[in-house]
Amino acid sequence: MNIKDFKTSLSDDSLPQDISPALEALWHQGKGDWDAAHRLVQADKSPTGCWIHAHLHRVEGDKGNAEYWYKLAGKPVCPSRLNDEWEEIVEALT
Repeated sequence: MNIKDFKTSLSDDSLPQDISPALEALWHQGKGDWDAAHRLVQADKSPTGCWIHAHLHRVEGDKGNAEYWYKLAGKPVCPSRLNDEWEEIVEALT
């Protein structure tokens, strides 16, 4: 799956098949379901999970919590727009 296909899948009611939990979280966030996305990354302590977790806390507006998760992910705090960061993460995972 590439980013174009992933973005197209956001118009569907069901998840694309055979995507990782990380992409599943981003799919839910792309559809505006922050809670579902956050539930998926809560238990994922991998650098990728922490990166997505940081992004979600940026979306939420919790800068301090986002900074914490960026540090765990080994990433700098993202200065770009939220949608640009979402696409960056999706691009990295597809």
